[in-house]
Amino acid sequence: MSPETSAGDAPSVIVIGGGIAGLATACYARMSGLRTQVFEKHVLPGGCCTAWGRDGYIFDYCIEWLPGTAAGNEAHRVWRELGALDGKSITNFEMFNRVVGTDGREVTFYNDPDRLERHLLEVSPADSRPIRSFCRDLRRFLAAADFPFLVPGPLQTRRQKLAALARMLPAASLYRRTATADMPSFTGGLRDPLLRQAFPFIFFQDHGRFPLLPYLLNMAAAHHGNAGFPEGGSLGLARSVERRYLDLGGDIRYRARVERILVEDGRAVGVQLRDGTRHHADHVVSACDGATTIYRMLAGRYTGPVVDRLYEDLLHRPEEVYPGVLSAFVGVDGELPPDTPHSTTYLLSEQDCAALPGVAQRSIVVQLRSKYWAGCAPPGKSLLHCTFFTDFGSWRELRRSNRREYRARKERVATFVRSFLERQYPGLDERVESVDVATPVTQHRYTGNFAGSILAWKSFGAADDLLAQLVDRDRMRLPGLRGFSMAGQWVGGGGLIRAASSGRHAAQFLCQELGVPFRAWESDQQQEPWDPGMLGELPLLDRKPARHDGRGQR
Repeated sequence: MSPETSAGDAPSVIVIGGGIAGLATACYARMSGLRTQVFEKHVLPGGCCTAWGRDGYIFDYCIEWLPGTAAGNEAHRVWRELGALDGKSITNFEMFNRVVGTDGREVTFYNDPDRLERHLLEVSPADSRPIRSFCRDLRRFLAAADFPFLVPGPLQTRRQKLAALARMLPAASLYRRTATADMPSFTGGLRDPLLRQAFPFIFFQDHGRFPLLPYLLNMAAAHHGNAGFPEGGSLGLARSVERRYLDLGGDIRYRARVERILVEDGRAVGVQLRDGTRHHADHVVSACDGATTIYRMLAGRYTGPVVDRLYEDLLHRPEEVYPGVLSAFVGVDGELPPDTPHSTTYLLSEQDCAALPGVAQRSIVVQLRSKYWAGCAPPGKSLLHCTFFTDFGSWRELRRSNRREYRARKERVATFVRSFLERQYPGLDERVESVDVATPVTQHRYTGNFAGSILAWKSFGAADDLLAQLVDRDRMRLPGLRGFSMAGQWVGGGGLIRAASSGRHAAQFLCQELGVPFRAWESDQQQEPWDPGMLGELPLLDRKPARHDGRGQR
């Protein structure tokens, strides 16, 4: 027992990190009768799933689509158990993304396979064969079973495994074939240069070696309304899960940065905070950055072949970890035309690339966030979110060595974005009220995520099999350390539903270890309408934002 546990008390758990994975872990632990305490370094819940405010606008940072927004699947059940969607409306779109080439030609990736096929054939009749093949597979995915999220493999009963197999078997060949056909090979067979460039940007940015499977799977989910956008956005999702946790009797402390995990006789017994205070528990779960956990909080003492391969080798390969993202939010007085797409990726010319500091993929994504959720902008106004992949190292070095030049570089981004948007929407620039630029360094400062990466390991890469071993063989534990486990994207992979389900899995493994029955049930607050006031007070992440008047001057 820990020093703070007396006979007859329920086992206690400390969770490091109040992101979605940490809150999910704590929620399920509370539902199972465990005593819990969450320590979060920031002033808000959610981790990467967050927002901040300025000038009446809410800068929603994370969600672009959320698997599990429609009923009838395991992802939806997880969100219902966590109260994440309580009382919220869901926004769904007919298209996933639009891509515009440097010559002005455009491709729209509709979620309806029939509409998509007609459109793509109009763009390039010469590519009819690969177009029909892609759309045929999309139709097949409309009937395919969703992925399981409720129970980790090692804890599934024989009946559960057989049921899962029966559910997935009809589409097994479809999954296998599309999982082995990568996007670069598919686009290499296209004749039209715009289609070759556009297909990799279905998910807004180019995800490199991704196979066709995730594109088809998510477009099919979106067609069913199962990949929508929840009212309240990213912070709204986090606040709802926080509320669920507090309603379950949980305890969370903000501005509480964990510096060290306390270990006695090979067992984690608690944590030490930056202020020097120590807190003890029977079990510690880290749901924050993996490298920080392993090498700072535990001083690198508990590793093995899998952990070493992940963090000594793959972590330092750019092709294995998602790059940082730069975000520029632009608040506009007035509304954009009603036919404005919710999301467009613009392929940039060489001249534009030279003018945009740090752009990594010769593209910029422009999303009309006020179309996702009207509450993120004051009435009668609009909010645009412009993003692109960028290099964390150059931004970090500049901030360390020359803060003035760091801010000047952010201002050059703001200047470019305003000029670029003016080209797309003439007259918009004079209506701009607010510009806010966040770099990957901003992400790193507030979450501690390695290199400011939001999604951690790239899926379908070398890390996948190693992460599977961490879950299926090691049960989210580190070698040689008892009373400790990990959750979150550095264990379960990127994406919010994976973060949430990893918290469920961590709690299930923990309950089995402690001999406590695992329990989970849906929130009873589903009918209470969600209210914007539930977001609470929004912080200002940067006291010196990039600001310009209507002519683009400081």
